[in-house]
Amino acid sequence: MLKARVLTSLVLIPLFLAALFYLPEVYWALLMLVIITIGAWEWASMNRLGGGQWLYPAVTFAIGLLAVAVTDTSYVFIQQHLLFWGLLASAIFWTFFVPIWLSGRFRIRNQVGVAIIGWVILIPTWLAFVSLHRIQPGLLLALMVAVWIADSAAYFAGKRFGRHKLAPKISPGKTWEGVLGAWLAVSVYGLILCSTLGITPWIILGLWGITVLSIMGDLLESLVKRHAEVKDSGRLLPGHGGVLDRIDGLTSSLPLAAFFIYFPLYYHYAYPLWASVSQ
Repeated sequence: MLKARVLTSLVLIPLFLAALFYLPEVYWALLMLVIITIGAWEWASMNRLGGGQWLYPAVTFAIGLLAVAVTDTSYVFIQQHLLFWGLLASAIFWTFFVPIWLSGRFRIRNQVGVAIIGWVILIPTWLAFVSLHRIQPGLLLALMVAVWIADSAAYFAGKRFGRHKLAPKISPGKTWEGVLGAWLAVSVYGLILCSTLGITPWIILGLWGITVLSIMGDLLESLVKRHAEVKDSGRLLPGHGGVLDRIDGLTSSLPLAAFFIYFPLYYHYAYPLWASVSQ
């Protein structure tokens, strides 16, 4: 298992970095859409969406293509609204809905509701991949690295020092010691970024928020897999499982990061008159 995991990483990481820094925006958007569509197929499969197992990812792909179609500069106003409201939906979902869901107070059994939730998770993730890449590929990479560092540190710290369970009914292997390890590792990562790039130390607060969100994304996918009685979301990536197993922490953290980065831009361009009056 470990050998397969390492080999898969050695193949995928260089390919991903090449795509991240060298693909034009449209091709990057399409590549991310393919990945999100695979995630949609896994979501439909895990949640047994009946005939929607193939229809669901097809609709997801179609939604993405429609969004790509308005990337022409003549549709800047539409782009701003699409991005803002998509990311806002994700922010509301992860901030208010997911904590209640994780508390075990209710379980969504309606397939229409499950399908909509899948889109609320996946479509904003795609928007975040595209929008953050448009700002600066290095910014997107830095945020993704923060999530991966948090995930790895939580795993090793929990394995070595774990005593107190974080969410035993959802994911027995996760511990509060792992959360502390993730927090410390991301803090060090933030300090390194500040010292090497000369950016404000306040960025570390944002990285702490990303850490919390990534853990929530991990827990939510664990909850869905537990309900589906599966170990992994898929088998596409040897040693890693499926696409959702790899991007669970990103689905919760990247959209909110993108939202807080883009909100001032949306406020300025979508409502320039109000922005000028408020100044």
